[in-house]
Amino acid sequence: MARPDKAAAVAELTEKFSSADAVVLTDYRGLTVANLKDLRRSLGQDATYAVAKNTLTTIAAREAGIEGLDDQLVGPTAIAFVNGDVASVAKGLRDFAKANPLLIIKGGVMDGRVLNADEVKKLADLESREVLLAKLAGAMQANLQRAVFLLAAPLSQAARALGALETAAQANPDLIAGAGEAAAVEIDQKQDEPAADAADDNTAVAAETE
Repeated sequence: MARPDKAAAVAELTEKFSSADAVVLTDYRGLTVANLKDLRRSLGQDATYAVAKNTLTTIAAREAGIEGLDDQLVGPTAIAFVNGDVASVAKGLRDFAKANPLLIIKGGVMDGRVLNADEVKKLADLESREVLLAKLAGAMQANLQRAVFLLAAPLSQAARALGALETAAQANPDLIAGAGEAAAVEIDQKQDEPAADAADDNTAVAAETE
C-alpha cells in the first residue's frame, strides 16, 4: 500500500475508533466470503465490519488515544465498529461464533477501555437499547400516574365534600334556606338603616323650627 493510501487508511480507522460506541476485534480465518456477508447482515445497521491490517490498526488506535491492543492485533483481524446498540451487536457476534466456530472474538474497546474476549461476550448479556428504553418509559409513566393521583386527591376530596353537602341539603332544605333567610334579613336591615336615619334628621329639623 502506497504511503498516501496508508495515511488515508489510518485516518479513516482513527475516526472510526474515535466515534464508535464500541469496537470488537475478531479473527476470521477460514470464513468464506459468503460467511462474512451473512455476518455483516446479522449485525444490521448498528455496526460496520471490515478487515484491517494490524499495523495500520495499531497506529490508528494509538492516534485515537487507545493503548493496549497489541496482544489482540495478532493474526488476521476484522473489526466491528459499533455505532448504536452495543449489546445487540455483541449478541450477534457471539451467536454467529457459536454457529461458525471459525469466527473468534479477540477482544475490543468500549469507553476507551480495552476489553478481553470474555468481557466482550458479557456485553451480549446486557439488555438491548429497546428494552432499556421500554423500562425507562414504563418507569416515567408510573411516576406520572403517581403525580396525577397526588394532584387529583385534594380535588376528589373536595368533590366528595360538596356531594355530601348536596345530599344533606336534599334531606334538609333548611340547611341552605336558613342561610338564605339570614342573608335576606341582614340585607333588609341595611336597607332600613337609611330610612331610620332620615326620620331622625326630620325630627331634629322640626324641633329647631319650633
